Amino acid sequence: MTAPRIEENRSHPRLPDLLATYHLANQAEKDEAVATVAELPAVYRAEAEDPAAAFAADTVLLVTPPGADEPAGCVVLKAPREGRVPEIKRLWVAPEARRKGLAKALMAEALRRAADSGVPAVRLTVWDWREEPLALYRSLGFETVTPWDDRPNLLCLERRLDLIERLTPDAVRAHAPAGLAELLVDAVDGGASVGFLAPLETAEAAAWWSRVAEEAAEGVRDVWAAHAPDGRLTGVVTLVRAGTANGRHRGEIARLLVHRSARGRGLGYRLLATAEAHAAATGLSLLVLDTQTGSPAERLYRGAGWTAAGTIPDFAADPAGTLRATTLYYKQV
Repeated sequence: MTAPRIEENRSHPRLPDLLATYHLANQAEKDEAVATVAELPAVYRAEAEDPAAAFAADTVLLVTPPGADEPAGCVVLKAPREGRVPEIKRLWVAPEARRKGLAKALMAEALRRAADSGVPAVRLTVWDWREEPLALYRSLGFETVTPWDDRPNLLCLERRLDLIERLTPDAVRAHAPAGLAELLVDAVDGGASVGFLAPLETAEAAAWWSRVAEEAAEGVRDVWAAHAPDGRLTGVVTLVRAGTANGRHRGEIARLLVHRSARGRGLGYRLLATAEAHAAATGLSLLVLDTQTGSPAERLYRGAGWTAAGTIPDFAADPAGTLRATTLYYKQV
């Protein structure tokens, strides 16, 4: 499955049509239907007529489905102002392009960009009758908060953002006995095939991360961890550089782990994107990885644009000891 293409472009010629359709549908849902863009309230009309001007300070993302030529959806990440956290607005996917994961892809990219900017949270509003968008936002970790907009039937939601940072070798050592070990134990307990059999003892997991710290000190492996607002480690990913003279352009994504309590919010995608961006910035042009065939991780990698190179039967045992097939993936960065 090819990933949808997401681009930032507030001047795209397709954007006015997407925003016009969004606002006309929204007015109809509020029982304030109008027939044309010219009849929209002034602020909405300005967005539909000249989005480049209306969103000059903001990030406008568009999504194009696989195999299509034109964007079929959009979302706006507003710039922070007056000490407030940024707000996500105008999430819209054309009806004919729905049920393809485009809205979730747009939200994941907006959340990634917000997190990369260092803000502690993101907020949005949604009408309480819009069940599908509300379900999406809930699945991404948004929670109802004290309203900043008191219009009837309007819900105000906020999501605190996990901070992703590159760990120094000393930081890996410090987190090995607890946070990092817990992530590895949780993955094995959850059935992930990550090199260990169940039950995995915390001491064994901590020892493995201690060896990773030495690899980080040698420059062989880079490590990134995600921290929840309360400081807990919620995810980790590592990038291993090839050591051969003819493979210095290549790296391997290894041990992408997200705690089960933090899944479904796009954190795995953010960790993967962070490692990919660092790989490209430091001269790597090809990345590889392997994962158990048919595992949930395959959906993540395919959705992030990775290509399956082939499958090896009975490659590794799962935590219960059963031999499973493994699929090899690659991505040029």
